[in-house]
Amino acid sequence: MKLDLDFFQHLPKAELHCHLDGSLRVPTVIELATQQKVDLPTKDPTALHGMMSIGERLGTLESYLDLFNLPLSLLQIPEALERVAYELAEDAWNEGVRYIEIRYSPVLHTRQGMTAAESIEAVKLGLDRAENDFGMRTGIIICGIRSISPEVSLRLADLSVQFKHKGVVGFDLAGAEENFPAKHHQEAFSLILKNNINTTLHAGEAFGPESIHQAIHYCGAHRIGHGTRLMEDQELMHYVNDHRLTLEMCLTSNVHTRSVRSLKEHPFKYYFDQGIRVTLNTDNRLVSNTTLSREYLIAKETFGLQLDDFRDIIINGFKAAFISHQERREIIKGVIEELESEFGIKQLIVA
Repeated sequence: MKLDLDFFQHLPKAELHCHLDGSLRVPTVIELATQQKVDLPTKDPTALHGMMSIGERLGTLESYLDLFNLPLSLLQIPEALERVAYELAEDAWNEGVRYIEIRYSPVLHTRQGMTAAESIEAVKLGLDRAENDFGMRTGIIICGIRSISPEVSLRLADLSVQFKHKGVVGFDLAGAEENFPAKHHQEAFSLILKNNINTTLHAGEAFGPESIHQAIHYCGAHRIGHGTRLMEDQELMHYVNDHRLTLEMCLTSNVHTRSVRSLKEHPFKYYFDQGIRVTLNTDNRLVSNTTLSREYLIAKETFGLQLDDFRDIIINGFKAAFISHQERREIIKGVIEELESEFGIKQLIVA
């Protein structure tokens, strides 16, 4: 069986780490800009795509985040948010994604008067339409921002509580790590945890394992976004493994932000060999010019992973989904049946 891009596009998959504002379609960017009278540097789709994706322009996490300015300027009205949420889910479905959690920060979408709550309602409308049209499952993760005040994170946490069971499945802390420690946002995560909401934090991407330590022990993280530097603290790494905390790994993005120097130096395979629950994700489909299927192909070509390895990675994604245990069991059962009947992949590890 040839493990090429077409093969990976047909495999049933889950995606847990995908930013809404970093995953727009380029034609949609042009249409939204025209409708909203926003000036673009060019309306040529190929040229614009090159400007909005990182390409070969490696930089820091901060310079990577600068590429979000244009898409954010177009996502200040409910209709735009609903559209791009639907389209992102559709794009994911078309490459075999059966479950996707889409994250964004409502406070970044209020420049023109839309409230944070209205933005969540708009994203949920788009995702609801996608679920009805394609039969997929979706969830929203609300992001606090490290560089924005902890009081704002607390308000977002309260909003997440209000939208629990109304589309929101988790709470995140994103943004630049250095000089913006997670522990400053502890009050927001305390509210989240007291209301039995799942947590994931960007950590160990642009800063050391102490960032991961704070995410886990100050903020109660159930999953870690990226976590590339976890291996620098072996004791913490064993803790993560022993407690089955999931790493949301994004290979291409981690090279773009210089979290790792190259794909070959990425710790994904090392973590996988240790038995850590690792998953593959895009992070930002437009900004990093990737798809989830391409990330699977990159993992195969870079680390020499075999079919048996990918079955475990696929199931890791569904195991770590922010849904109920019973729902996870039902989804995993369906995925196992599909892998066995359509691809002949058997003896999956599901414990």
